[in-house]
Order: sequence, then C-alpha cells, then structure tokens
Amino acid sequence: MPPNAKPTVRSAAKVSARLPSSTRRRFVHQLGAGLGTSLAAGAVAEAAVPTAPAPAPNPPPAPAPPPVFNLTAVGSLLPFIQSQAVKKDFPLSYLQPQFQDVPAWKKKARGKLLDLLHYSPPACAPRAEVVERVDLGDHVREKIYFNTTPDVRLPAYLLIPKQARLPAPTIIALHDHGGFYLWGKEKLTENADEHPVLTDFKKTFYGGRSIATDLVRQGYVVIVIDMFYWGERRLLLDDDAADWRERPRTIAPERIRLFNQRSGQSEYLVGRTILAAGFTWSGVMFWDDVRTVDYLLTRKEVDPQRIGCVGLSIGGLRACHLAALDDRIKAAVVVGWMASFPRQLQRHVRSAIGFTKLVPGLYRYLDYPDVAALAMPAALLVINGTKDGLFDQPGVRESYEKLTACYQKAGVPEKFRGQHYDTPHEFNTEMQTEAWAWLRKWVVG
Repeated sequence: MPPNAKPTVRSAAKVSARLPSSTRRRFVHQLGAGLGTSLAAGAVAEAAVPTAPAPAPNPPPAPAPPPVFNLTAVGSLLPFIQSQAVKKDFPLSYLQPQFQDVPAWKKKARGKLLDLLHYSPPACAPRAEVVERVDLGDHVREKIYFNTTPDVRLPAYLLIPKQARLPAPTIIALHDHGGFYLWGKEKLTENADEHPVLTDFKKTFYGGRSIATDLVRQGYVVIVIDMFYWGERRLLLDDDAADWRERPRTIAPERIRLFNQRSGQSEYLVGRTILAAGFTWSGVMFWDDVRTVDYLLTRKEVDPQRIGCVGLSIGGLRACHLAALDDRIKAAVVVGWMASFPRQLQRHVRSAIGFTKLVPGLYRYLDYPDVAALAMPAALLVINGTKDGLFDQPGVRESYEKLTACYQKAGVPEKFRGQHYDTPHEFNTEMQTEAWAWLRKWVVG
C-alpha cells in the first residue's frame, strides 16, 4: 500500500465450489455425471469510526439449484449426426446381394475391419514363461507371461484340469470392463484370498460364480488374460501409494473405489492419447485376444480343433470380435453386448461406444451384427437382458434378426441363437447354464 493511502473497507467473501463428480455402477448403469455448484457470500461491513448502529444484514439469497445436464443425449446436434450415419444398407453386410460366398465375403469385410483397427504389430513368438504353478485339487493354475508383440508381454492364468483327457477342449474366458480396473483375470477365477469387494462384484454380475474356474472343472483348459488397462496392466502414476501398486488383501474398499474412479476418469485421456498416436484401443484389445490363441497352440494340453470363447459386456464384445477375426474359434458366447448401432446414436453412445471399443469408420461399412456374422460358420450364442440399459432394446432385436438372416443365408441356421432374459446387464447362473450347454455342443462336440 502506498505510504499516504488510507485504509478502505472491503467485504470478505467465501466461495465454495463443488467439483464435478462421476460414478459408474458397474455394467448396469451408464456413466452419469452431475455438476453442482453452490455459492454463499456474506459481507461484513466494518467502519473506522461508526456514528450509528449498522443495519441488520439482509439474509443471503437461497443458492440456485444445481444445473442438470443430460449426458446421454446430443440434443440439437442429433439430426445432423444421424443424417451422416448409414441407415440400413451397410455396404459390406453379408446380406447384400453381391455376397454369396462366405469365405470371399469374410476376406473383404474382415480386411476392412483390420484396416480400420490401425494396429498390426510385427509377428513374434510368445516366449512364454510360467512364473507360478499352484495345485488346486481338481485343477492346476499356472500364472504365465507371454508376448503378443515384440514389446508387449501379457499376464495370464492358465487353468488345466487334472482329470481331463488331454489334449482337451479349450475356452478363452474374457473379462469385463465394469468400471472395475484394479483386477482383471481375477474377476473370472477362484482365489482363496479374494478381496470381499471383488467377491461382491461377482455376486452382482456373475451370480457369485468364478466362471473360468467353473469351466476348468467341466474339463476345459481355460485361459484368462489381463486386458490392457486392467489388472497388472492398469494405469499407475509415479506418486501412487503402495496399496494401489501392490493390491494387498487389506486394501480398504474406499481405496478400491477411488482407484476405479481415477481410472474411469483417466480412460478418456488414455483413449485420446492412443488415437493421437495413430492407433486404436480396440486394435490392442483384439490383437491381444487373437495372439492368445497363438499361445494356446504352443501348449500340448490344448486341442487346436476345439477352442471357444465367452465373455460378458466388453468381454462379450471381445468374444464377438475374436470369433469374427480368427477362424480357429469354433464357438463363441457373447453376453450383454449386441445391438444395431444406428439405434445407439441417440441415447446409448456414452455406454456402448467408448474409446475402448471405438473402431473409427466401421459403421459406414458394417453394423455390429454384421461384424458378429464374420464368425460364420462358427457357432454363436448371443444373450442380452431386456432390462439392460446400455442398449436400445429394439436395436438388440434387430441385430438378432440380422444375424438369423446371415446364418440362414450361409446355410448354417442352427449355429446361431439369440436369447433374451428378463434381466439387467449380467451373466447370471441361468444364463451360464445355457452358455455351458452351447459350448459343450459346439466345442466339445
């Protein structure tokens, strides 16, 4: 303050702001975000030499209600967006009259899908290493690492039945997204020291079952990998605390929630960074799954003619694309991931087309059921819940109709089944019973 300046009376304001928060209730609810702000200000007048009592201050105005944002709709922009989308006649659909031969169509349509993934690393040997082998009574669990690119080494569990006749039929079990990032392969395997939060997760979305362990007890060899960004491949920052780095059995549920929240918020930055680098997250995901088949074929326990796959949610997306991209898959079970994607544009993009699943430009050529049809002649069971809010239900029904038509045109109508359950987004025990019967029929034979 200049030396001759007189002090002035200032009012002091306190401002509090509530930062945006986001929550994701695993699988069932779309990501939702709310923004709330409140402002409370009080002025305190202070006179140097008061000559009269200060008037009583007026009560502060009531805070304005927080704005409500609909983050599932694009409002006035929708007509333009929909005008650019393919409506019905996807040019590379197998139902187009120029496509009569399945192998020739698959070569053309699969080639386009592979081009749009923008991810094709050099071929390499798996160079697998078994770092742990645990006898669990009726089966053995190996923890392994193997390469899918010269630089990427995947962690996985391989479950081997002790009483089965080897080489045995084999299942690739593909874990979900779920907004639950701290663990990956552990979501599908039985572990004696499982964290209660993970146990509760399985109760909600898998009927309390560890489906990979259930499958090995049915006589299958089963493999589960950690998908990029999950489990051992999760996002860690330099200053992360030891519990996030080591995942001890004693980690507090609140710390698990915060890690998953941080990972969900960071997913968009990671996705944009990947696209900026010139490749796609989906390309990484699908490449790792196909290369998992390469690894399986190096194992004497695996019958190369009897391999199937199964997954829930993004695991269902992965199962669909694995069967679509790899003819070594004889049967696939896709749970909680099927719709006609033009139907998703108005209110379901936020839940169904994130950076993890985006294949830029794909839906100018193939609708999602057209991609699923690339599995032909492999057997395909698709299961969706009628209360699954992630998908437009008329679009789910349309996709079943299209897949039925594709399999009929290909001459193998018995190899497709689309099932509805009156459930939300889950893979419950009733669904599992149907899925395991489908795999026995088409994988075991």
